[in-house]
This record gives sequence, C-alpha cells and structure tokens, in this order.
Amino acid sequence: MKKVAIIEDHTAVRDMIAQIVHTMEDWEIVTSSGDGRKALDECLETKPDFIILDIMLPGLNGAEILRRLKRQLPDVHVLVFSGYQDAMLLRELVEAGAHGFIGKTAPLVELQKGLEIVATGGTYFSPEVAEILRHSMFNPAFSGTPPLQRLTAREREILQLIAESNSTKEIANILSISVKTAENHRTNLMRKLDLHDVASLTRFAIEHRIIEPPTRPQSEGDS
Repeated sequence: MKKVAIIEDHTAVRDMIAQIVHTMEDWEIVTSSGDGRKALDECLETKPDFIILDIMLPGLNGAEILRRLKRQLPDVHVLVFSGYQDAMLLRELVEAGAHGFIGKTAPLVELQKGLEIVATGGTYFSPEVAEILRHSMFNPAFSGTPPLQRLTAREREILQLIAESNSTKEIANILSISVKTAENHRTNLMRKLDLHDVASLTRFAIEHRIIEPPTRPQSEGDS
C-alpha cells in the first residue's frame, strides 16, 4: 500500500486530488491538510511515500516544507501542484528535491499522469514548466546565490510569519522560543536581506512566493 499525503489549503482542490488518489489501486491517504506547519508535523509522523504539495500555505510555505521533509524523509517523492510557475520558484523547488511540478491550469488527465509517474519513482514536469526551467538554466539573471538561501531555515520561517502580520511576541509563541530569540532572528534576516521594515519584508515575501499577495477588496463598481 502506497501512503499518500495531500498538502493544499483550498478545500475544493484538496478534495479533488483526494478523489483522484482514491481511484488509484493500493494508494491510501494518510494525511490531508491545508496548514503548512500542521502538514509538516503530520508527514513526519505518518511518513508518507508520496506527497502532493501546494506552495502558498499558511504558517509554513511549500518550499520550506519540501526542504525539511527531504532532510528527514529523503526517500519521499514529491509532486508540486501549484498555480505559481515563475523561474526562480521552480529552480528553488527543484534544488530542494521536488520530483515534479504541474500547474493548476493543467487538465485532470495530466495531473493523474504526473501522480502516477512521480509516485513510482519518476519525474514529471508539465511542458510549460519544463520550458521555463530550461530557459532559466541559461539566463545569467539566475546565477549566484538566491536571496532566500542566505537565510537559515528558522529565519525563512520567521520571515513568513512576519509577512503574515504576526508580532514578535506572537512569533515567539508559535515557535516556542523566547521573544529575545525571535527579535534576534528578525534582526539577522533584515540585515542579510538589507530590508529594514515590515512592509519591505512583506513585499519580498510576496515577490518570492512565500505568501500570497493580498486580495483586493471588490468595490461596488467591480463586476
């Protein structure tokens, strides 16, 4: 029996993926969650063979979940299923250990194909994603160390929590660390990124696909 984890914060999408998984012979969903931090804990507890992973997740984003899972569960196979397909994010995910990537605009038959290939040890990147990756390999703009890689795992975690509007005290409570330690991490990540206020950190987090941009409120004139 192949143990499967689904990490996706939109309930309808999570249910759709679950329906596909239920059609697979000898596949069993051992955890399904929309919260990044909870999903990571549940995966470390249930040790799935295969994970379908979204990127934009509250609490802990998909790229960070992937890095941590590959350190602690190196044999797990991961297929990313996301609506975000920019080159920097894709390269980051591949370097972190993703075995495949399918965009959320892909037809269901392609998603099922990707699930089957990655779950059995192969790799699958949808054609448009593969083209973006090929282009980025020869683009000098993507040489050097990405800004996020200058940060420690804890600093990346705190960056997301800051961008999600958590105060230093709230961050300390979430991570079970002292306020002083949280302040030190905050100071260090600001120095490394050369960003010195919450607004700049939030913009950075949005640009690097750590959090989703805020939804613009709909006015009465919108249709």
